[in-house]
Amino acid sequence: MAQAGSGDLVRIHYTGRMSDGTVFDSSREREPLEFTIGQRQVIGGFEDGVIGMEPGESKTVEIPADQAYGPHRPEQVMEVDRATMPPDMQLEIGTRVQGAQPGGQTANFVVTALTESLVTLDANHPLAGKDLIFDLELVGIV
Repeated sequence: MAQAGSGDLVRIHYTGRMSDGTVFDSSREREPLEFTIGQRQVIGGFEDGVIGMEPGESKTVEIPADQAYGPHRPEQVMEVDRATMPPDMQLEIGTRVQGAQPGGQTANFVVTALTESLVTLDANHPLAGKDLIFDLELVGIV
């Protein structure tokens, strides 16, 4: 039977969880994830885990943060004056907003803290700095 390798278009069912067991994503209730190995369409540790699998095979891979979404970077967190936010914007912890970083680049942020006068915005990926565990099933090589 064929093994998944570089250049193969694969279909994978997965469940992703953090080391405390919290599930953050799963394809089980939808179509399998489809990607081409070697084209960096998924995080490196996920792709590496699929290489060598055969259709129908299942396994669990542990991916350290540096092979997933990288470290949590404190320089990606900023506090802004609440008065600079649009007055009609509903702000709650977890709200996603888009804005400009110092230097003018557009970035996606998550509100991580609120006070009467300040809003803390984090541009890190929500899973940055976290070791991840994926239960993988290679559905097929297309």
